[in-house]
Formats: sequence, structure tokens, C-alpha cells
Amino acid sequence: MPQDPASVPGVERPKIAPLDIIRSIVLVVAVGSLALWGFFTWPFPWNIVLGIGTPVVVILIWALFISPRAVLRLHPFLRAAVELLIYVGVTIAWWLMDQPFIGIAFAVVAVGAGVVSGRRRIA
Repeated sequence: MPQDPASVPGVERPKIAPLDIIRSIVLVVAVGSLALWGFFTWPFPWNIVLGIGTPVVVILIWALFISPRAVLRLHPFLRAAVELLIYVGVTIAWWLMDQPFIGIAFAVVAVGAGVVSGRRRIA
């Protein structure tokens, strides 16, 4: 009978908190929102470029600076500023799509999750 991976010596399972799940959902919604903004706001040649390019840029920025295994380690305040810039961009994208209430709701959830996560990380 196979052993439970949590009981195997030398194997550490990552602890995933509900806040981590919320932050992952916020990132997926951000990337999807920017794809929608790119595809539906711009005329033909630019909608392909921005619909694909903007989410790719956000994913690269997230991987470089914000992810749990970030390539470049930043001071926590700079990391929060980069994360906030992404959230501001998504909120502005929703406003440009004439959906200000969705943008405000996204901003409240994203910034709230980021603040709680940042406080937990610093403490």
C-alpha cells in the first residue's frame, strides 16, 4: 500500500491557503480581462496584437517579479507596486470597455487580497 506523501521523510508539501487560491483566481481574471480588452476594444490588426500581447506581458511581469518563485527578488514595497500597476491596468481596461462596476469590483477584490497577502508575507 503506497504511503501518504505527507508522511514520507524529506518530502514537504506546500501549504496552500485560501488566500493563495483567491490570488490565483485574481491573476487568471486579470489575464482574461486584458485579453478581452485587447480583442474587443481595438480594430482588426491591433486586436490580435493586443489581445495576445497584453496578457503575455502581464504573465511575464508576474513571473519575473511577483510569483512565489520570482526570477528577480524585489523589495516587498516594489513588489506591491508592480502588482498594483497590473491591477490598475486591468481596472482601466474594464473602464475602457464601458464596464466601470466590474472594474471597481475587480480592484476591490484584487487590492484587498494583495494587502492581506502582503501583510502576511511581511509579518
